Amino acid sequence: MATGEQPTVLVVEDEPAQRELLAYNLAAEGFRVVQAENGEDGLLLVDEENPDIIVLDWMLPSVSGIEVCRRLKTRTDTRSIPIIMLSARTEEVDRIRGLETGADDYVVKPYSIPELMARVRAQLRRVRPATVGQQLTYGDILLDAESHRVFRNEAPLKLGPTEFRLLATFMEKPGRVWSREQLLDRVWGRDIYVDSRTVDVHVGRLRKALCQNGGDDPVRTVRGAGYALG
Repeated sequence: MATGEQPTVLVVEDEPAQRELLAYNLAAEGFRVVQAENGEDGLLLVDEENPDIIVLDWMLPSVSGIEVCRRLKTRTDTRSIPIIMLSARTEEVDRIRGLETGADDYVVKPYSIPELMARVRAQLRRVRPATVGQQLTYGDILLDAESHRVFRNEAPLKLGPTEFRLLATFMEKPGRVWSREQLLDRVWGRDIYVDSRTVDVHVGRLRKALCQNGGDDPVRTVRGAGYALG
């Protein structure tokens, strides 16, 4: 998975061996992994890293996993981040409590690593479908993430790799306004320094590519905020 396309997984787990095992397997699956050993650090990293998905242990020092989940799901800027709750609690009442607090999935310890990876990918399909090879459509535009091809009115379009990732980001959440900084994180990656003005250049190239066979420009500039599709 290329830099800038790696979904970020935040692992919040206080047991070092479990945390390292999760991080190792998630990295092997192609994810960018950020780790926290307690709930307080986990909450800070959510703000700093803007993860695509969170794997969250229930029993944590300082702030419990349930409380971390509750806080994130009551915030408008973080409520859409999928949370997979890990817990040694096997009772139905505990599973219900975790899900009612806002967890998107609940996995009982000890768990199967392959099954957990499958659950992570399943949640990711909801929020970043292009990264798992799905086709995306918006109006007359079709993006085939697996074959890395884009069509408009069934005619193929020529896009560079950066423009392809930009379009995939826009098409995953049509109507959402993305700031330049958010696009830099999502498309280029946090480990690469790119001037924010570069975003404007590549958005311009994307617009030109989308209209190469005619048709209206679907990318909207939101003054003082960023860009959106539609």
